Amino acid sequence: MPHSTAHLSRRQLLLAAGAATLTPAWAQSGWPAIEQAARGQTVFWNAWAGSEQTNAYLQWVAQQVQASHGIKLQHVKITDTADVVKRVRAEKAAGRTAAEGTVDLVWINGENFAAMKREGLLFGPYAESLPNFKRVDVAGKPTTLNDFSVPTDGMESPWGMAQFTLFADSKRLPQLPQSMQALLALARAQPGRITHPRLPDFHGTTFIKQALVEFAPDAKALAQPVTDAAFAAQTTALWPFLDALRPHLWRAGKQFPQNAAAVRQMMADGELLMAITFNPNEAANEIAAKRLPTSVVSWQFEKGTIGNTHFVAIPYNARSKPGAQVVANFLLSPAAQARKADIAHWGDPTVLDVPRLPAAERALFQTGNLPGLVTQGAPTLPEPHASWVDPLEKEWARRYGV
Repeated sequence: MPHSTAHLSRRQLLLAAGAATLTPAWAQSGWPAIEQAARGQTVFWNAWAGSEQTNAYLQWVAQQVQASHGIKLQHVKITDTADVVKRVRAEKAAGRTAAEGTVDLVWINGENFAAMKREGLLFGPYAESLPNFKRVDVAGKPTTLNDFSVPTDGMESPWGMAQFTLFADSKRLPQLPQSMQALLALARAQPGRITHPRLPDFHGTTFIKQALVEFAPDAKALAQPVTDAAFAAQTTALWPFLDALRPHLWRAGKQFPQNAAAVRQMMADGELLMAITFNPNEAANEIAAKRLPTSVVSWQFEKGTIGNTHFVAIPYNARSKPGAQVVANFLLSPAAQARKADIAHWGDPTVLDVPRLPAAERALFQTGNLPGLVTQGAPTLPEPHASWVDPLEKEWARRYGV
């Protein structure tokens, strides 16, 4: 009996030791240990690559984290984050757990985040433990904690703001429409000179969601997971609006441009009256790059436009979790956020609470009165719950897809 007890005790010790190895030392010892573990790691960051400015900014980030933390940051260029979700999902199905994944960091938000969170495909919570997270304006920018009406719960770290914005050449369009209803009136007066990207391009989907938010009988219902009954009730005025708009769109709504960049170019060429963006500084960027004239102005509808935050998340099976966290923390530094907000580099609005930063860091964000900037910001309207995206896109495709 004494032998049996001793044997059991030793076995328990072995099990305890084995359990301890499941939690790496870096995860138990605070931020300095995470930074130490990150040194020498390669971080594969899967991020949208549809903009030269964005790609250049990510290259700069790679240079910075290599110099300061010895991290090799690889930009894995993607066109659709949904493809990354599918890959991580497939890795989980194939049993590639622990640190065997191919994705260390992913630029994400909306329905893609909701899917990864729901399916247990994310590492965390980690975001609110990042040293620089304390600089985030969570009170003034509640979407930094709430992604398409889905609580982030620390499973993704914010790194940029976005709001639906329109821009046009004021010489061609002196009277700016201030609602979707006013946009319809303009389309009727100027047929063929307005359009939006084809869904499921996210700018096209956002155009439809903006109309949904404006016309929904109960906007609060949009914050809840979609049901068939709620979808039917909240879209009763949306489809008549789109039916009325379609024949007055570019090419009578029988074709739609592939993306927002195509719409912007058609506006620059004079074929269209206006373009849309999710970056309020895009027109200023284009003017600074001499791709648009200084007469181009940006605006948001008087009663508000849809806005959200974009984030970075770490898959559950990332090989370089410490390195990914260090990169996410660097993205929240005032230096990184100020460069990102600078139209000379990107012009993507910051998630930080700039007025509360020390004077030297606050000074990094100062900008002049540049042409093309939104002169009077409008209220940010919350995104519908992420679950609304798929049925909206499917019903739009059924009705208007060509």
